Amino acid sequence: MYTFLPEAVRQGLEDARKAALRRKDRLSVRDGDATHRIRRLWDGGFALDLKGSDKLRGHVDIYDGPKHLYQCLVVSAVADDEERVFEFKWLTPVADRPAADFVHPDFVPAGLLEKRG
Repeated sequence: MYTFLPEAVRQGLEDARKAALRRKDRLSVRDGDATHRIRRLWDGGFALDLKGSDKLRGHVDIYDGPKHLYQCLVVSAVADDEERVFEFKWLTPVADRPAADFVHPDFVPAGLLEKRG
């Protein structure tokens, strides 16, 4: 892509790209006590740094900072360039409240007015 640029400039651009990823990405995957920063997340999987991510398998949790977002089942991993790409069998959003055992109406009034008489 940047074949016309000198090697020092290409290396500087790559370092800046990596620093920007570390700054803006707060997504992480937790497997027990181990936490790994997610580089990319898509519908069928996610990618982590190649270093230190080889033993990730099975049931894991995905967080956005301190907020628990998803639970997923990791089934395969492939090393690709500088990252390890994981695929999951299922991805389930974590509910922020208990499940209801009744149907919620589409329209819920914000409040009721009293009848004065």
